[in-house]
Amino acid sequence: MDVFLSTFHRAAESDPAAHRHLSIFSRCVEPDDPVILVTRCTRPGQPMAGSHHLLLTRRRLVVVQRTWPLRRQRLHLNTNLRHLSNVTWRADVDRPGFELAVTVMDGIRERFRLRLGDEVAVAETEESLRGIFLGKRGEPAPARKSRTVSSSVPVLA
Repeated sequence: MDVFLSTFHRAAESDPAAHRHLSIFSRCVEPDDPVILVTRCTRPGQPMAGSHHLLLTRRRLVVVQRTWPLRRQRLHLNTNLRHLSNVTWRADVDRPGFELAVTVMDGIRERFRLRLGDEVAVAETEESLRGIFLGKRGEPAPARKSRTVSSSVPVLA
């Protein structure tokens, strides 16, 4: 069994419905990429969009949608984490979960409300998100060095 499948089954223990989307997830993720998080999610502002399942690995973010009327599965988002920008998350104090927002490569802002079981799951998920998006020490990735060109033209105030 490859790394993806073994870690998927462990991550999806609390959500048996995630196994319905395994065929789509396995086509999007490399066999050696371990699964960090599999959870049901919704899209705030789009209550009739159907149900969604989010899969997060060390390299990819995959979201599968199950439509309401026909209950068909379709791939909503499949992207490498390097192609995401402006990634933010906020823990929800009223209900155990997170709101995750990312900007994908084409400039579209995606928002997802992650449903988690309890406060322990929220803390574990937040630690995983920090490790993936902020680095091992929880610090933001270093800013890219910009090249400055010195100018000999005086600046007038």
